Order: sequence, then C-alpha cells, then structure tokens
Amino acid sequence: MLITTLCEVYVRSRLFVWIVWIVFLSVFGFPSFAPSVVARPQRQSQPPPPPPRGDITAPTADEDEGRARLAADIAKRAAKERVAAIKTDTDKLLRLSVELKQSVDKSDENVLSLEVIKKAEEIEKLAKSVKEKMKGPN
Repeated sequence: MLITTLCEVYVRSRLFVWIVWIVFLSVFGFPSFAPSVVARPQRQSQPPPPPPRGDITAPTADEDEGRARLAADIAKRAAKERVAAIKTDTDKLLRLSVELKQSVDKSDENVLSLEVIKKAEEIEKLAKSVKEKMKGPN
C-alpha cells in the first residue's frame, strides 16, 4: 500500500508540474493563447511638429545699426578704462622710480638694502603691466 501511494504522489506531482508549465507557456510564451498581450496597441513614435515660422523674422537695418552703435560704445568705454588704468600705473611707476632713486642715493656703495631690491622688482612688474596695457586687447 505504501508503494502505491508513493507512485500516486509522484504521478500527481508530475502532472501538476506539467499543468503549471503549460499555463506559463500559454501566458508568456505563445501570444496566440494570451489575448491580453496581443490586444495591446503598439505606439509608433512620431516626430514633434516643426515650430511655427510666421514669427521668425530677419533683423531689420535699424536693429543692425543699434547693435553696431552699442558695440562701438562698449569699445569706447573699454578704451577709456584702459587709458585711465595706464595713467594711474604710470603715475605709480614715476613715484616708485623717484623713491628708488632716493633710496639708492642714501645707500652706501658697498651695501644695497632689501627695500631697494623689492622696489626695483615692483617697478619691473609695473612696467611690464603698462607695456601690456598699451598693446591693447589684441
């Protein structure tokens, strides 16, 4: 009796596995058996519509003149600022040069102070800066 029950359990479990397998394949494997999968409409991507062209216009002559005037005004302002910076730097350069001359005159022929060397380096940097500003924005 025990042997027949074990065989029945085996056959029934095997039958259950087959039923589960058939249901799985019918839902996921064969679209003809699963109408919900087939009935879904597929979307096709459409490109977005082009923007309206009625509002886009070419710039008028007045707008071009206005832009040219604005660019010229900006260039003039930049040139004025550059000239003002050159003037202040050259004034500072003159002041430092006079101070350097006075410091060298006070010093001994055998000894130069650290202050004199620092002023000479500062004058050199300032002179290079003035030279670059004089070349312009190019």
